[in-house]
Amino acid sequence: MRIIFKSSIGTSIILMILGFLLIFQSEATIATISYIAGAILIAAGVFALIRFVKNSKEAITTLSLDILYGIVTVILGVIVIMNPHAIASILPIVLGIAIIINSASKLQYAFVLRNDNNNLWKATMTIAIISTICGVVLLFNPFAGAVLIMKIVGIFILSYSVLDIVSTAIIKKNVDEFKSGIDSSNIGEAEIVEEDKKGDTHKKKKKK
Repeated sequence: MRIIFKSSIGTSIILMILGFLLIFQSEATIATISYIAGAILIAAGVFALIRFVKNSKEAITTLSLDILYGIVTVILGVIVIMNPHAIASILPIVLGIAIIINSASKLQYAFVLRNDNNNLWKATMTIAIISTICGVVLLFNPFAGAVLIMKIVGIFILSYSVLDIVSTAIIKKNVDEFKSGIDSSNIGEAEIVEEDKKGDTHKKKKKK
């Protein structure tokens, strides 16, 4: 469970840094993301072509898929590198979907807290709803202009990352309190059992 919480906070911190970069260094960040994405696509295409050359004895259909995938991926990678602003139209959609999925899981946990009569459910649900709205806005992307889009995306990502850290902290606090409650109840049961054992021993001594 601790690994999940650390991973969630770590992801939020990375998104927070990305948000700052998109707000204050929009063009440079767009270019960097485009170069990285293009390089990954080109590398994947080259590996596919290498696989095509090595597996020349395989079935024709497999070879055709490898060479087709390799050529298309390499071309796509070059296009992405040559047109950095193309990422500006794709990135909001990808981030919007990711934020909506993560917010949905937090919203589900808010209902669990409400069913357990935990007062933290209101804060968790509010944060989840706001995060979902951020994701929906990014998904439909009503903004015009690549640089403006990236600045707006940066603001939304920054807001979401802060909300996600707060939400994760609330959930972690609730889980820790639940665990401490279980541990204290186990200790109480152990003490009761110990007292019963002592009482039984005392009775046996009286019978003698």
